[in-house]
Amino acid sequence: MSYLDYDALAATPLQKDPYDFLVVPNFVQADQLQGVIADYPEVPGPGSHPPSELEIRGNFAALMKELDGPRFRELIEQKFDLDLSDRPTMYTVRGYCRRTDGKIHTDSTTKVITVLVYMNQAWDSDGGRLRILRSGDNLDDYVAEVPPHGGTLLVFRRAENSWHGHEPFEGRRRAIQMNWVTDADVVAHEQRRHRISTAVKKLNPFRKAG
Repeated sequence: MSYLDYDALAATPLQKDPYDFLVVPNFVQADQLQGVIADYPEVPGPGSHPPSELEIRGNFAALMKELDGPRFRELIEQKFDLDLSDRPTMYTVRGYCRRTDGKIHTDSTTKVITVLVYMNQAWDSDGGRLRILRSGDNLDDYVAEVPPHGGTLLVFRRAENSWHGHEPFEGRRRAIQMNWVTDADVVAHEQRRHRISTAVKKLNPFRKAG
C-alpha cells in the first residue's frame, strides 16, 4: 500500500520559470487522504513544529516514513537533476496560520530543496494559497498559485530568486514541510530552535480557529 502517487509525480514536468518547481495535485492518494488527516497531529499553535514534539501516529506516521523513503528521493533527484544522497532531511509540521504569515521570502541558503504537502480537505479562502513569484516585492506577479488542499505536493529548488508567499489568512492550515539541507548541523540547529518554540507555545496555547 502506498500513500503517494509516484506515477503522477513522474509525469509532472519541471517548471523553470521563474525558478525550478513542480506542483502535483492529489499527490497523497485519494483513498488514503482521509486516514492521514484523521491522524494529523494536534499542534499547539501557529508556526513550524518538529515531529519530535508532537504525537506522530497511524496513517500520518506511515506517510512521513514514505516521504523519507528512497523512491520519493530518487524521483526528486531525477526531476531536479541533482544528487541528494549525502543531503540530510529535515521535517516540520504546521497546523495554523497567522495573518502575519506568508510574507514574500526565498528560504534560507541552508536549504537545497523544499517540499510542501498540503493536508487540508478543502480550501475556499482566497488567502493562504502559496504563489510562485517573479520578484520579491509584488505578490500579484506570480506564475502559479497553489491551493493548500487535497494532498497537493509543491517542490522547489531554493535559489536567490525563489520568491514565494501568500495572501493573508488566519486559521487552520495544515502542511508538512520537508527539506533537503546542506548538512547535519543545519538539522540540529533548526530542530532545536523549533523545539524551543513549540515548548513555549505548549505553555501558552494558541486559540485554535475552525
